[in-house]
Amino acid sequence: MNAKYSGQCLCGEISYSVDIEPVFAGNCHCKDCQRSSGSAFIPAMIFPEKDVVVSGEVKYFESQADSGNMHKRGFCPNCGSQLFARFSNMPGMLGIKAGTLNDSSNYVPKLDFHVGSAAPWDFMNPELPKKQGTAQG
Repeated sequence: MNAKYSGQCLCGEISYSVDIEPVFAGNCHCKDCQRSSGSAFIPAMIFPEKDVVVSGEVKYFESQADSGNMHKRGFCPNCGSQLFARFSNMPGMLGIKAGTLNDSSNYVPKLDFHVGSAAPWDFMNPELPKKQGTAQG
C-alpha cells in the first residue's frame, strides 16, 4: 500500500511517508522562507510528527523567526534538500515542504500567509485567502 503523502530529497538518502491528511497546508511568503528556499515562498504542510515515518539522517538548522519563536529547518546533509520544519510554538508537529512530494498533486494549499513580506515578483493564486502575518491567530 502506498502512503497518501510520500517524498524524498534530491539524492534519495532521506525519504518520508504519512498516511493522514495534513493539519494545515499553505504557502509561507516570509523573508526567511524566501532566503532558505531561494524562491518566492515555501509550500508547507503540517502533520503530527508521530504520524510521519522518516528514513535517513536529517540535519536541522535553527533560527529565530520574526515572531521570536524558534524555527528548525530539516535538510539532507548530502544534497542540501530542505524537507522538514519544526516550530517551537507547535510542539509535536512536523512541517513538510510540498516540493519534495513524490506526487505534488496531493498538495492543496488553503492559505497564503506572511503576504506582507512577499517578493514583488511573486504571483499568488487570487482564489486563496491572504493573511499578512502567520497562519495562526
